Amino acid sequence: MNEDLVAAINAQVGREFGAEMEYLQIAAYFDDQALPELSGFFRDQADEERAHALKFVDYLMDAGGHVAIPALAAPRNTFESAEEAVQLSLDWELSVTQFINDLMDLAIEKRDHAAQQMLQWFVAEQVEEVSTMSELLSVVRRAGAQNLLLVEDYVSRTAVNRAGPTAV
Repeated sequence: MNEDLVAAINAQVGREFGAEMEYLQIAAYFDDQALPELSGFFRDQADEERAHALKFVDYLMDAGGHVAIPALAAPRNTFESAEEAVQLSLDWELSVTQFINDLMDLAIEKRDHAAQQMLQWFVAEQVEEVSTMSELLSVVRRAGAQNLLLVEDYVSRTAVNRAGPTAV
């Protein structure tokens, strides 16, 4: 494997594990707010991010790349509102989309067809992730801070509710 691509994938492993911690922290915030559906949703998102990190690790091991998981920064642990927590999640997913696109560009540049094939799954996954977080943010904004129980009901009834990790 090309060393630049290995380094970039390892960096993405760190981002995925970082997202897992961030989503666990957001789940804890919603748990503190007595919003169990939102807490469960973000806990499931954390599980999904961990699965994504492991998918990258497995690829590196299978393709002969060296796994080097980077150090992780502590996640943000305070939020002013539910909207702020969900906005952070959407912002993260938009950033990850760019990182995945950059990885794909590098795989194309390095003519690594196996990496392109693996990354194609993540390209499609990010469409779903951004859509889910955008929709949730819209619902949180529409409900407002005083009506988060309506968001709880929404999460309990919709596809965003605990769909579990996407097949990896």
